[in-house]
Amino acid sequence: MFNFMKKKPTKTETPEQQAERDSAVDKVLLGYEIGTVSIATMVTGLERDGEALTLDLRLPQDSNPEAIQQELGQLLHPHGITTIHMNVRLPAPEKGAGSSLPKQMPRTTNAMESQSKPTSNANNAEPPITKAAPTQASLAAHPRIRHIIVVASGKGGVGKSTTTVNIALALQKLGNRVGVLDADIYGPSMPTMLGVADVKPQLENEQFVPVDAHGMAMLSIGSLLDGDSTPVAWRGPKATGALMQLYNQTNWPQLDYLVIDMPPGTGDIQLTLAQRIPVTGAVIVTTPQHVALLDAQKGVEMFNKTKIPVLGVVENMALHTCSNCNHTEAIFGTGGGEFIAEQYHVPLLGQLPLASGIREQVDKGEPSVLANDEFASYYLDIAKNIETNINKFAKPVDDKRIF
Repeated sequence: MFNFMKKKPTKTETPEQQAERDSAVDKVLLGYEIGTVSIATMVTGLERDGEALTLDLRLPQDSNPEAIQQELGQLLHPHGITTIHMNVRLPAPEKGAGSSLPKQMPRTTNAMESQSKPTSNANNAEPPITKAAPTQASLAAHPRIRHIIVVASGKGGVGKSTTTVNIALALQKLGNRVGVLDADIYGPSMPTMLGVADVKPQLENEQFVPVDAHGMAMLSIGSLLDGDSTPVAWRGPKATGALMQLYNQTNWPQLDYLVIDMPPGTGDIQLTLAQRIPVTGAVIVTTPQHVALLDAQKGVEMFNKTKIPVLGVVENMALHTCSNCNHTEAIFGTGGGEFIAEQYHVPLLGQLPLASGIREQVDKGEPSVLANDEFASYYLDIAKNIETNINKFAKPVDDKRIF
């Protein structure tokens, strides 16, 4: 599937009709080939607004964008698409070749009325787009969110989501207004961990109303899926588009903190977030294990390169105490979090034990901080350490900004 959610669905369509039309559009795109290659592999962005479809495409050098636009228009017209906007980038010509430079197609062409025009005149070609990607310094703060914190890890399996949900609840317990955004598009877990897996967000004025999860405003792609077993098998542009819609098309209340649970790694979603969401700072979660530390370093380096301050490091699964004999052992090694903190001159926010009780609580939808169990104090200390220095990283708020 390509389409995530229409920004402006037609008022006469039911959800079932919308889903049927989206499925038909996807099948046309999957079946349309340029040469022997499906055009689906060339789509870098897709958006449907009622009867209009906008495609961002990277086409082969010898392709004819106008002809493609007309053919797609004829194929999609029976499915209710009357207008196609195409933003086309062609690869740079090889040295000595007479083909034209990359150019951008106009966005206002009606697919059923456009006529094919020759495009091989190199003298009239537009220069390639050279605009730099947005940076954190150029992003205005959200008018209703004071701080946005991302919780990230270089690899999976280090307890990042469990740490995220407990940090968010700890910040709330300290008297803050807190929201949670689940940016782990492929493996959303926040609804289950907060005990709201069966709650669907409402729509008001084409914006999501966040789910109330123990007093926190929460939204996740998992809240929109049909069930826990529904896979999210999307390419990078689709997944990043979903993230931005969850952020931008949500009516977030006034918040002191929006805590974002990031997917593992340093891929498309992380880069999109760094370029389009005003982040106050990042929290890195790792275990003492050597392999985990190597990936955590990559995470820190990525945030450094994208000018997002690292608020500190959380070392998870630091020590395990046997429930039978009370023997304490460092199963994954020692000193890993301290090493990362010292290497990058950032605080060690806290060290968490490897304990079955922490896992049992999130599986029940009642994380340790909510249950106020013996491990809650660890997360409260981490939240206090975050609050100690975060104000110096705050972004100026543009009160005139309107969504």
